[in-house]
Parts: sequence; structure tokens; C-alpha cells
Amino acid sequence: MTALKAEEQNHLQLMEREEMDGEDDLFEAIEKLINQGINAGDVKKLQDAGIYTCNGLMMFTKKHLTGIKGLSEAKVDKICEAAEKIVNYGYITGSDALLKRKSVIRITTGSQALDELLGGGIETSAITEAFGEFRSGKTQLAHTLCVSTQLPTQMHGGNGKVAYIDTEGTFRPDRIVPIAERFGMDPGAVLDNIIYARAYTYEHQYNLLLGLAAKMSEEPYRLLIVDSVIALFRVDFTGRGELAERQQKLAQMLSRLIKIAEEFNVAVYMTNQVIADPGGGMFISDPKKPAGGHVLAHAATIRLMFRKGKGEQRVCKVFDAPNLPEAEAISLISIQLVLLYLLILV
Repeated sequence: MTALKAEEQNHLQLMEREEMDGEDDLFEAIEKLINQGINAGDVKKLQDAGIYTCNGLMMFTKKHLTGIKGLSEAKVDKICEAAEKIVNYGYITGSDALLKRKSVIRITTGSQALDELLGGGIETSAITEAFGEFRSGKTQLAHTLCVSTQLPTQMHGGNGKVAYIDTEGTFRPDRIVPIAERFGMDPGAVLDNIIYARAYTYEHQYNLLLGLAAKMSEEPYRLLIVDSVIALFRVDFTGRGELAERQQKLAQMLSRLIKIAEEFNVAVYMTNQVIADPGGGMFISDPKKPAGGHVLAHAATIRLMFRKGKGEQRVCKVFDAPNLPEAEAISLISIQLVLLYLLILV
């Protein structure tokens, strides 16, 4: 019986190398430019600027690339021409787009009701935003995803590592331990597969995102958590006089998140704060809306609204999604992990 349990635990551990063989098809390494006649020194300059794949290179404007020290307009034109020979960023058929969507992985949230609401879980190559007031379950879900992402794909996981950017100081590794134990996973191995960074300014937060490309091009990551996405912007920019600059900087960071999600087939889960909404209507008690304005609203692929229910109940509503109906799911935050464990056993 003990040997069987140990075998099951080993089965749950991250990650079988042969299952990751197909990952090479997701992006083309930047070193392939050398075979197209690009100087190795210029490739190194791209890597120093945080560009590690040809796919990622095509996501930058030539204006941005010429801003990299040592790259002239002529060099940038040559580099872009070489990248276009490696990566197809032109038109594809609807059938090809459907085939490409098959690479999307849905990672379980830990609640069967919430998974059904999301069509299977948090999906890769997309940004999922969770907004709500404090203690509504946003960070709890982030901690659960840190573990469920490391499950094999046949067990509704992502079979990959996790990157966690914390702007509010709410990450607690000791909370990961009991979650991992409920899955029968080794807590130490689970924590080793999570990279964590505490951000203190919006500039620091953006620089942490730039540094992720190097890690994600070398190892299989499946989840990026930003908790929360707006907190540092609300601190570092004050008053209406700085609002336009704040929104511009926020848009740049959100653009970077979108590129990471699509370049590396990573699920981005970001939490957001709420602000009072005076125009919310006289029939709505204590009306609130997500912070960040239209810039953040347009960047998020799926928007989830969390609110407190009765007692320990937490209600999640699909606020906006391109392929999901508007609906709600109710879960008990205190037994969320048990629900996930039972779901796996079934």
C-alpha cells in the first residue's frame, strides 16, 4: 500500500521530460537568426534586451528595436527580414487558427463549479483578470493555481512551472504546503517550481516581466501570476495630472503581459482592485468597479468579478469573456482545496 502511494506521488510530480518534447514547436529560439546570416554579437544584444525568441522579436516595433544600443536601422531591417523567414506572422486560415487553439491548456481552479464556468479552467495564451474587494478569494485562487498548474495535463493541470510577481506582499509559501499535500505532491518540489519576486515600484514590476523571457525560453512555464496588477500604479502616480502618464505606462505593461502569454503559451492570472463607482446606480448597494479604466478592460481576455457571499461563500461572475456566457459560480473558499482533491480522485 505504501509503495502504491509513493508511486502515485511520483506520478503527480513535475515533470516528465518526454511530455514536453512538443514544446519546441511553440516558439523559435533567437539563436536561429545566426543561420540566416545575422551576427552572433547582434543576437546577444537582442537577448540582453530581453528578446529570446523570433516570435517575441516580431512583437516589437522597429522603433523599439533601434533603441537597443548597437543596433542601427539597417541592422534592424536585416534582423526582421531574417525573422520573417523563420516565423510566419502573416494570414492563416480559420482552420489553422482552430488547430492552433488546440495547444491551449486549461488549468483547473480547484472548484468544479468555477471550472465549469470557465469552460475547463484558466486558459493559456490569455490574460485572466480577477477583481473584487479584499478577502473575496482572489489571492486564495492564485495560491491554488500555483499547485494545480504543476499537475499533469491529464489531471487538468498545466504540467509546468509558475512565476509569481507580488506587489502587495500577500504571497505565503506556507499556504502552498497544505495545498500540495492535499494533492499528494511533495511540497518542497512544488515550491522549487515556483519563482517569486516582490515588486516595489511600477518600474520594478515591468523590469521583472522583461527578465521572464530568458527563463521561459529555457524551461516550461505555464502560469504567470501578478498580484495585484494595479497597486503600484495607484501609489506611484497621484492626481489627475499624472493620470494620462499612468495609463500609458499601464498599457505598456499590459502589452508585455499579452506578448508573454502568446509567445510562450502561458496563462496569465492577474488580480485587480476595485474603486467606488458613484455612477453605478441608485438601486445597487455599495457599487464598485474594477480599477485601471478602459486600458485594463481591453487588455484582459477574461474578466472575473469576485464578491463575498453568505458566511464563507465566495461568488465568482464572468464579467467579460470572448467565448463564455455571463454566469455565476458559488464556492466555499475554506473547502476549495478539498473540492479539487475530490475532483482529481474522480
